Amino acid sequence: MPLEFELCPGRMIGGDQPCFIIAEIGINHQGDVEIAKKMIKMAKDCGADCAKFQKSILEYKFNKRALERPYNSKHSWGASYGEHKRHLEFNKEQYEELQKYANEVGIFFTASAMDEMAVEFLDDMNVPFIKVGSNDTNNFPYLEKTAKTGRPMVVSSGMQSLETMRKVYKTLKKHDVNFTILQCTSCYPLEVQDVHLRVIPEYQKEFPDIPIGYSGHESGIGISIGAVAMGAKVLERHVTFDKTWKGNDHAASLEPSELAEMIRSIRALELAFGNGYKQIWPCEEPFRRKLGKSVVARVKIPKGETLTEKMLTVKVAEPIGIPAEEIYELLGKTVQQDIEQDDSVLPEMVENYSKKAKH
Repeated sequence: MPLEFELCPGRMIGGDQPCFIIAEIGINHQGDVEIAKKMIKMAKDCGADCAKFQKSILEYKFNKRALERPYNSKHSWGASYGEHKRHLEFNKEQYEELQKYANEVGIFFTASAMDEMAVEFLDDMNVPFIKVGSNDTNNFPYLEKTAKTGRPMVVSSGMQSLETMRKVYKTLKKHDVNFTILQCTSCYPLEVQDVHLRVIPEYQKEFPDIPIGYSGHESGIGISIGAVAMGAKVLERHVTFDKTWKGNDHAASLEPSELAEMIRSIRALELAFGNGYKQIWPCEEPFRRKLGKSVVARVKIPKGETLTEKMLTVKVAEPIGIPAEEIYELLGKTVQQDIEQDDSVLPEMVENYSKKAKH
């Protein structure tokens, strides 16, 4: 598998590609399709590549007792946990409506498949990739089923050990599926000391032929920008319109102004990466002409003299002469004309000197 692959139609990730940014709407839509549409549009307007939801087929994700247990949290949408979760689940018709809307506004659309039947649901919808949430990353029957769809996979690694992630990697490699692994710590909100961004380069060494990303649940945007600086090729952040809304995920989510600023900063950072080739850039030339130093005659040097270090110094000079870094290359050469004290030493003044292009 190459380090780069096509995660969504026409959108490569990995290598030198820009970071793929996922706006994780999840279940922050309050169970309202119209709010969900507004969040899709907000993600697009802020510059995200993808709007992502979470899809569960509840009877396959939870057992009966889990769905029936009372749920008295301030975040509850029902008397039982099942009622709460059903309020936040969209059906096939609603998902198709949201998918159509995302296509209209021009943003990729997908979801986390929260159980094996949700994998089938999303596969039937022809989503570009399937997200594997951290709580299913060690669910190997689920991973096998998801891989067999042939769709690219984005795999979060919260709550998992490196040994488990090695097994995940081997399992997915066996199916020859394109996938990326995201460093993630599953705490909401996430404290800075629990982020562990250094796992990103460790994953890059451990799994050198796949892109590595970051799924963040911390407050603010600085750490996520740092993740991109450390090599994250996919970035996922929860988004909301209001952090005070009912729901456990809102406190760890970004509001629109934060999402937009984070993405602007990441795109600026990517421009700043450059190409890794050190040279004198065109933008530096005016300052080089103004501030760059040249070789200057420390004393008057008569024609025919052999240059020694005591005859030369380095100054900002007019006209610009031989570059300062070449002063030692002049030693032992003969001057072809008189050079006055404090004058620039020009290439034509020195025998057998050819001006070099510096890069």
